[in-house]
Amino acid sequence: MPEQKQTGTPSNVQGDPKRKAWVKKDAAESMLSLIGKQEQRVAKMRKELEKEEKQLEKLQKAKKVLEA
Repeated sequence: MPEQKQTGTPSNVQGDPKRKAWVKKDAAESMLSLIGKQEQRVAKMRKELEKEEKQLEKLQKAKKVLEA
């Protein structure tokens, strides 16, 4: 027998304790949220960049030793 597709609302939308109720944000709250997320991404990228720069510095020192 072919499976029947369920139509209507998913079961996890109605009263599921795992999921928070959706609350509409106004434009200002939405923008502040986006700004906060972007700041976190930039901070993470800066940390990664510092690691990469340190590794590059080590490799450049090794290159100088090999060239000498």
